[in-house]
Amino acid sequence: MIALAALLTAAASLTAVPAHADNKRLNNGVFSNIFTAQKQNGCVVEPQRDGRLDEAARVHALNVRDDRNLSGDIGSDGSSAQQRAERAGFRGAVAETVAINPALAINNLEVLNQWWHNPGYRAIMQDCRYTALGVWSENSLDRSVVVAVYGQPQ
Repeated sequence: MIALAALLTAAASLTAVPAHADNKRLNNGVFSNIFTAQKQNGCVVEPQRDGRLDEAARVHALNVRDDRNLSGDIGSDGSSAQQRAERAGFRGAVAETVAINPALAINNLEVLNQWWHNPGYRAIMQDCRYTALGVWSENSLDRSVVVAVYGQPQ
């Protein structure tokens, strides 16, 4: 019986099984942290959620969750954040931040910690030109991914 349990546990860890969770609270927390970072940098315009950027973030979060060779902004098809945003219908310049945690869960403070201590990502988070924002997160048993796409609408 113990051997069977160990075998099932090992088999589960070898596959990227999506963990079906409602990440709305996490996504909203990440959005709030980005808004706070912008406010602390003197931004006067509050960023707004943009469904097209949510979609671009969703596509990349799923891709990074499922492809262990990915660890950043480039998709498995070679796409950039700009290309994914344009495919989702967004017009304007974009940037992206990606957080990966090798576990079932991640929280908004872990995301903020990863991004805040990365000078490039911190600069993106605090950039007042990004007034449109999309956030998406996805989980599997051994990988959690959060993607934020920042936009400058035309």
